[in-house]
Parts: sequence; C-alpha cells; structure tokens
Amino acid sequence: MTRAEKARIVIDMLEELYPVVDIPLDHEDPYTLLVAVVLSAQCTDVRVNTITPILFAKAKTPEEMCTLSVDEIREIIRPCGLSPAKSKAIAGLSRIICDKHGGKVPQSFEELEELPGVGHKTASVVMTQAFGVPAFPVDTHIHRLMYRWGLSNGKNVEQTERDAKKLFPKELWDKLHLQIIYYGRERCKARGHNPEECPICHAIGGGKQEKQKP
Repeated sequence: MTRAEKARIVIDMLEELYPVVDIPLDHEDPYTLLVAVVLSAQCTDVRVNTITPILFAKAKTPEEMCTLSVDEIREIIRPCGLSPAKSKAIAGLSRIICDKHGGKVPQSFEELEELPGVGHKTASVVMTQAFGVPAFPVDTHIHRLMYRWGLSNGKNVEQTERDAKKLFPKELWDKLHLQIIYYGRERCKARGHNPEECPICHAIGGGKQEKQKP
C-alpha cells in the first residue's frame, strides 16, 4: 500500500469518526489563543483551560498583560509547568505586540516566530485557528501517528510536517490535524497500543515498523 493510499484511508476514517472537531484550547480571540498555546507546551489542554480563565480575568489583552509583573503571571500559571520560562515569554510577547504591532497579534509566520516563546508549531496553530491560513501544526501525537502509520520516517517534526503537507490536501489541513490529535489521544495511544484493535492501524498495517525500530 502506498503512502497516498494510506493517507486516503486515514482521511476517510477520521472524517467518519470525527466529523466535527472543536479547537481544544478555550480562547476568545487571537491573543488569548496565542497565550493558551504558549501555556500548552508540555501541559495538557484540560489544565490550560482551567488556568486561562484565572489569568484572563486579570489580563486578556496585551495592554492589560503588560500591567502584570512576570512574577504575578508566573504565580497564576504555575500549575501549567515551566512557569519561569512561560511567564517571561507571555510578558515579553505582550510587550512586543503592544510596542511593535499596535496591540494586535501579527498575522505572519515570520513575525509570530519572532515573539518570545513562539516556535513554528505555536505560530502554525495561531495562523490556522485564529486567521484561517492553511497550516499543519505537528504536535507529539501527530508526529507519533504519522510514523506509526508509515506516512513519515519519524526523523523529526520538520520532516513530519513536510510529509503531511505533501500527502494531505491543503483544504483539509486545519481540520485534519485536529482529527489526528483527537484520534491519537483516544484510540491510538503511545503505550499499550494494539494495532489489531486500532481501526486505522488495522486498516493500513500501522505499527509494524515500530517493532523493528531499535
């Protein structure tokens, strides 16, 4: 079975299983989404969604965030982990958005990736979910499943993203990356995975190469 044939099966099965997908991080606008995505690094979306209402009750615009000290931000977001780095990033990106972008989240990959704490994946999430620009953010679930399904070599997330963009139609990227995330969380987990009990792995022979990987 070719990669293209596998990709078609993945698309069809995910559309059947997840015809409607919600953005997992609660937000009101591009800025609150950006902050939520920064907080989500090495933290569950569920936990982020319990912390952001507390943070946004104090500051939900870049201007308001600039009135809080790094220590104040850090204390609020501590349950999300990595709070020293994340608090500095949130304070820093808020200041730059105010000073350089007129209080508006920039709408280009280049300008977003110049902000503190914002890498390519975070920028991709904001561009596609806030501004509707086609992007395919690759998180740990997508990276893992693309390799498990034989759609990428698993070398690094950059290669996985390139492979995904080649295999999947651009008009599906936004929805499909969320569908894969949900599927990875619920049906194709990293541990205790049985390919025969996983609909997609069973259909395309997924997981075989993992047994061969040293």
